[in-house]
Amino acid sequence: MKRIYLAGPMFCAAEKSYNEELTKLLENAGYSVFLPQRDGMEAALADGMSESERAAAIFALDTEQVRKADAVVMVLDGRSPDEGACVELGYAFAHGKPCYGVKTDVRAAERGMDLNPMLTGCFTRIFSAEEKADAFAALSEYIDKFGL
Repeated sequence: MKRIYLAGPMFCAAEKSYNEELTKLLENAGYSVFLPQRDGMEAALADGMSESERAAAIFALDTEQVRKADAVVMVLDGRSPDEGACVELGYAFAHGKPCYGVKTDVRAAERGMDLNPMLTGCFTRIFSAEEKADAFAALSEYIDKFGL
C-alpha cells in the first residue's frame, strides 16, 4: 500500500475537518495516509516538554514520515500556504517525492499568479477549483487513472 503524507494547516476546526475529508478520500482510494493532526506528535506530547523539545520532536517525526512516504499531498488553501506545509513540500521535493496540491481558495499570492512559483515548481499536479467537491473529484479522477 502506498503511503501519503498529508501536509497542510491544522490550526482550527475548519482546517482539521478539511484535512480529515481529504484523508478519507485518499484512504478510500487505497492509500495509507499520515495525517499530522491525527498521527503526529501534537496529540501524544507530554506536558513536561519545553517548547524547543516539542519543536524538535515534531520536526523529527514529520521529516521522517515525509521520507517514508511515496508521495505528498498538500492543502494550499489560506491567504498563503501554511509555512510548515511549505517546508514539508520542499523536503519532499528535495527527496524526489511526487507532490500534489489541492486548492479551493481563490485569493492570488502574487501579481496574477495563483501561487508563488517556488511552490508550483515542486508539484507534479495541482487540483484547483473554487468548490471543494470539484477539487476532490478531480483528485479522485486522477487517482483512478494514474495513482499518486
